Amino acid sequence: MPNPQPKYMAADTSRHYSFFSYWQKVTLLLWLVAGLCFSLSDTQVISLDPWSELLRMAEGFITPDFFATEYLLESLWQTVSFALLGVVAGLLFGGPLSFLYSNRLVAALCAVTRSIHEIFWALLFLQVFGLSPITGVLAIALPYGATFARVFNDILLQAPQTTTQTLPANTDSISRYFYGRISHVLPSMLAYVRYRFECALRSSAVLGFIGMPTIGFYLETAFRQGNYHEGAALLMLFIALIGTIKYWCRPKLILIYIVASLYTLPNIPSVDGMLLWRFITLDILPPALQNIEHWGQIDLKLVNQLLSWGHRLFFSQALPGLAITLLLALSALAMAHIIALLSSALSSRRLSGPLLSNCTKFCLLVLRSVPEYIFAFVFMMLLGPSMLPAMLALALHNGALIAYLTVRQSDTLEVSADYNARLDGYCYEVLPQIYPNLMGLVFYRFEVILRETAILGMLGVATLGFYIDSGFAEIRYSSALFLLMCTAMLNIVVDIVSRRLLTANMNQQMTCSGNK
Repeated sequence: MPNPQPKYMAADTSRHYSFFSYWQKVTLLLWLVAGLCFSLSDTQVISLDPWSELLRMAEGFITPDFFATEYLLESLWQTVSFALLGVVAGLLFGGPLSFLYSNRLVAALCAVTRSIHEIFWALLFLQVFGLSPITGVLAIALPYGATFARVFNDILLQAPQTTTQTLPANTDSISRYFYGRISHVLPSMLAYVRYRFECALRSSAVLGFIGMPTIGFYLETAFRQGNYHEGAALLMLFIALIGTIKYWCRPKLILIYIVASLYTLPNIPSVDGMLLWRFITLDILPPALQNIEHWGQIDLKLVNQLLSWGHRLFFSQALPGLAITLLLALSALAMAHIIALLSSALSSRRLSGPLLSNCTKFCLLVLRSVPEYIFAFVFMMLLGPSMLPAMLALALHNGALIAYLTVRQSDTLEVSADYNARLDGYCYEVLPQIYPNLMGLVFYRFEVILRETAILGMLGVATLGFYIDSGFAEIRYSSALFLLMCTAMLNIVVDIVSRRLLTANMNQQMTCSGNK
């Protein structure tokens, strides 16, 4: 009597082949490169007595003081307001652009815009608008709008064409596009907007570190002054805010929230038009161009001065910053991969059971809710100023996020009747099916880690962000813009490499399955 092979086994032959060939090689290469980067990085623990500080922090989390912050509710509401208005403005900017995203110029502008972190946009707008709500909202809206444009375009490309062909011939273009294309993918687009709102809450909190009146401002103050009871309470409330989004962020309440956010925003100071004009036409220009009055003054000598300025800046700041940024990002990426791999196994109901699975998922919620910048700030106080706190912060947050998204897939997988809820069964049946998706998320998060790595320079790590922050602090705006462009180019290159790695695997799978 023949022994029929389970359907899922027959269907996934190419996946097993991919896991033990392509993804295995990519994983080993990632670990080898990350190991080399880690050995070259400054990971020394400099703090003299980290355990006593850790003990004080633990005491703070055991007995949090929820009444120590004078403007607690106001800071929480401003965190929500900045995030909500930033996402709405991003939708107004990115939604229409998604229809034009096939244009290469639009795609390139969006790529540059989204590759610059929100906090760098905030530092830029800070020079013009000061500590105004406009600074915080625009800092979120611009990169989020560019991201919406790209993602919405990707989603729309997956919409089926069949409905459009069935509409009456006299249907106008707008109705044809809305009913024929958008209606198919609207749930996916709304789900993505909701995900970006959660990200915007974290970005809004981080903006508090540069003076915006969000919860990050009070968090930094509390931890910097050693008021751990107060800091722990603020952190717990922020995690609760993220974890309960689905309960308080209902679609029917969004309009009310938007009106309330606009009404309760802090006062917007008047913008000095002369200052804005000077910033655009003079301050952001390289020194060699600041004294010219018309284009006729540009000669070979001035071009040489310009090239000399760029050459000096690139080799003295951009190149060392890029090297440290890559060392930090690659080390953190491999650590995040390991954390995601272990956490997704521990939180899988098919391996760990309901109790351990739910406890692990709660830990993942905590770790993914706290922004990397806040983790790095706390670890820096414990371990001292080296690259290790930044690596741990990036790895914990991103590893938890990847595991959270991966376990949603593993819990819905079908397994054979012979599946045993042990490690060998999980590694044989579940892991090969979720691993390509996990690696896809790892490569996607690499671009995010790179952006976050740059801003950790504001805490003293000599990444590109360190030199950019120094440029703004020393009023060398042209240098800061030059380094921001270097950051954008690095992110774009990494995005292209990551996409090619994923595409190579997809092509290999299609070839193996005979579809190509």
